[in-house]
Amino acid sequence: MDIFRNNPEMVRADHDKRGIPHDRIDAVIQLDKDWRDALKGMEDARRERNKAAKGIAEAKKSGNKEESDRIMAEVKDLGNRIQELDDKANSLLAERDSIRMRIPNLLHDAVPVGDDEGGNTQHSLHGEKPEFEFEPRTHNELIEMNKWVELERAAKIAGSRFYFLKGDLARLEMALQTYTVDFLIERGFTFVQPPVMMNRAAYEGVTDLSDFETVMYGITPDPLYMIATSEHPLTSMYMDEVIEPSLLPIKMVGVSPCFRREVGAHGLSDRGIWRVHQFTKIEQIVISHPDESWDHHEDLLKNCVDLWDSLDLHYEVVNICTGDMGTVAARKYDLEAWLPGANAFKEIVSCSNCTDYQANRLRMRYRTTDGNEAVHTLNSTAVATSRALVAIMEQNQIADGRVRVPKCLVPMMGGKEYLEPCNW
Repeated sequence: MDIFRNNPEMVRADHDKRGIPHDRIDAVIQLDKDWRDALKGMEDARRERNKAAKGIAEAKKSGNKEESDRIMAEVKDLGNRIQELDDKANSLLAERDSIRMRIPNLLHDAVPVGDDEGGNTQHSLHGEKPEFEFEPRTHNELIEMNKWVELERAAKIAGSRFYFLKGDLARLEMALQTYTVDFLIERGFTFVQPPVMMNRAAYEGVTDLSDFETVMYGITPDPLYMIATSEHPLTSMYMDEVIEPSLLPIKMVGVSPCFRREVGAHGLSDRGIWRVHQFTKIEQIVISHPDESWDHHEDLLKNCVDLWDSLDLHYEVVNICTGDMGTVAARKYDLEAWLPGANAFKEIVSCSNCTDYQANRLRMRYRTTDGNEAVHTLNSTAVATSRALVAIMEQNQIADGRVRVPKCLVPMMGGKEYLEPCNW
């Protein structure tokens, strides 16, 4: 709250960058003032009651019943007044914090200004664009001709945008998981498998549920949500804790199924297994000292670049602009893989520094000699396996419809260099 009380113009300037109104800022500031006024009124009333109690005791002790009755008459409604002010203060605080929780993080100065994704800028370009002596197929055509994915049969038992993964493609998905986890363990990350359900309190700590809840699966009657990414449980692992500074940075690589109610039609490239309700993701998480978080952000990006370079794929890194930035991140990079079937780059990785935004909501602190302060949290996709499979299939396809396995994954495929069709 300090920034709203002491430097609200910084928050207003950030909203101007994002192109959003100041209504919520004004509401938070006014509600905070009203809350503090209610607290002051309640404390004044309590002091008055305590003074009256002392006066009544002294009057009774001296046998002055008239004075005692007078004081009691003056303060007979103080108890109700105190309760009313307490209720008012609690209500104002809840409303203030509810609105404040929907105000986005402060953006880093390096974030490019833009109205939407068209304002994103290229950070770097990687790999060679694949050239084909035949008309490249979409991943939808490849999975159909090779019988690697069952969409209609999955729809019978779970609905649209679910799938069965079969044969060599399923084996490649497992190889991607193992390879990526090993890759990040070698860079100092600890492998963690998180729970796939979270309660509302934890979820409100890591994201703005008013924006995110529409794409999440709730569990009835239990007050739980299926996780949309392992970032969420891993980041909230230290909720309501004070972390010893000697433990920082905490680096985790998490693997989990992810569940999202993706809706709408998004073009041919988004059919098949590109935009689905359940997928597996390997995630990088760092909980860091505030002074080190921007260095860690660049390290997370380097991990992504080195990993995807090792897969020998063509992709670009983009700087996400103000108008395309979500609520939580202060700065974000995306990796976008080239999909020959779509003739376009498509997002495969997001790499974000959330600074103290999540930590403040989760009440995650680290110990200092001057008191406890908020840590910084960072997250980055390493590999979302379904989208990685799409990029590999489309970029590594050969004329007969088979797909070349990235060299780094061949050992985990038992030496197999090509994905062969499934026979059923």
